[in-house]
Amino acid sequence: GTLEDQIIQANPLLEAFGNAKTVRNDNSSRFGKFIRIHFGTTGKLASADIETYLLEKSRVTFQLASERSYHIFYQIMSNKKPELIDLLLISTNPYDFPYVSQGEVTVASIDDSEELLATDSAVDILGFSPDEKAGMYKLTGAVMHYGNMKFKQKQREEQAEPDSTEVADKAGYLMGLNSADMLKALCYPRVKVGNEYVTKGQNVQQVYNSVGALAKAVYEKMFLWMVTRINQQLDTKQPRQHFIGVLDIAGFEIFDFNSLEQLCINFTNEKLQQFFNHHMFVLEQEEYKKEGIEWEFIDFGMDLAACIELIEKVEEVF
Repeated sequence: GTLEDQIIQANPLLEAFGNAKTVRNDNSSRFGKFIRIHFGTTGKLASADIETYLLEKSRVTFQLASERSYHIFYQIMSNKKPELIDLLLISTNPYDFPYVSQGEVTVASIDDSEELLATDSAVDILGFSPDEKAGMYKLTGAVMHYGNMKFKQKQREEQAEPDSTEVADKAGYLMGLNSADMLKALCYPRVKVGNEYVTKGQNVQQVYNSVGALAKAVYEKMFLWMVTRINQQLDTKQPRQHFIGVLDIAGFEIFDFNSLEQLCINFTNEKLQQFFNHHMFVLEQEEYKKEGIEWEFIDFGMDLAACIELIEKVEEVF
């Protein structure tokens, strides 16, 4: 596709893997992004690049009752492309996969099957190779399988062992890993002590924690790789002089259960709001005073600087 097409198509692809239904928004971006559109000396479009921040990894393995995980999981299971169901060794029923079915599995305002076609088309327009495209789908499928892996406690021991290897074999195949090696690493991880590595035993809960951490890490690394790959495609190496920057981050939200990620999101939003208020109201009205302009003083509401300081000063909450 042309550079213009590719810039436009980066959005549906990133939304498929980085947006989800929340309590207040059916298509909430769960990561921050800063998009720069670069222009050459003549004012013509030259290139673009995208920076992303703070993908909400926890959503990969956990959702609140009225929320969903990332759109891509449900797009794939819509069965609009049946070959994906076969490739990923999955079913079309989200409830077969605990990691993606703790909340809602459908959204009235979203047609997952049509969205899958849009996502798939965006991957092609952005110049991903067939192998890269298959790899993205496979890793997404592997994450779904991780949630079905079962472990049990060895008799008369604290040590965990696999309850069966069927699901691990599927996840390993999709990851390009030997499933026996993967299970060994989960049940008996090697940790560095001083200058040498030792093998450590794990109980069942510790292994489940490790599986969840692995699922989140795989998904995040795939997402970051995707952004890098998009940037390679959008970097035309043409000379550039000016750029327009657009920042889009997750909005301020309050839930019954607020995660650490939500605290970070709300804190960032509040910092931006304070910056906006200070420049639009405080500094602007000081300028009015200097110039002797007659105007009604505008009270822009509660100044939360004290709250921000509590969180970010030296002896802070973090």
